[in-house]
Amino acid sequence: MCRVYINADPILYESRTRSLRIHGVITTVRLENLFWDVLQEIAGRENLTTSQFAVKLYDELIALRGEAPTNFASFLRVCCLRYLSMREAKQGAEGEAAGALPLRVLKAG
Repeated sequence: MCRVYINADPILYESRTRSLRIHGVITTVRLENLFWDVLQEIAGRENLTTSQFAVKLYDELIALRGEAPTNFASFLRVCCLRYLSMREAKQGAEGEAAGALPLRVLKAG
């Protein structure tokens, strides 16, 4: 089982730093390449650039919580994992509706 994880392309877990301009203030965010890829996928679904999407998340979080996250990079990682989890759940539900085995059953074996 661990081979699934240890055979991952090392480029996926290398970190990359990007600069984001949030309301005129430049901030840097360091994430692993895989997280940047997921953010790019989500942003594309929203017809935004990755930077625009990150700023949108920041603004919506401020609107909801009234303050900025103490660790924006961690917040972005959690957003990516939640997105992947919801995407998998949706695909599993679609598979169940079509009569296929749900993804969670396939992974359990």
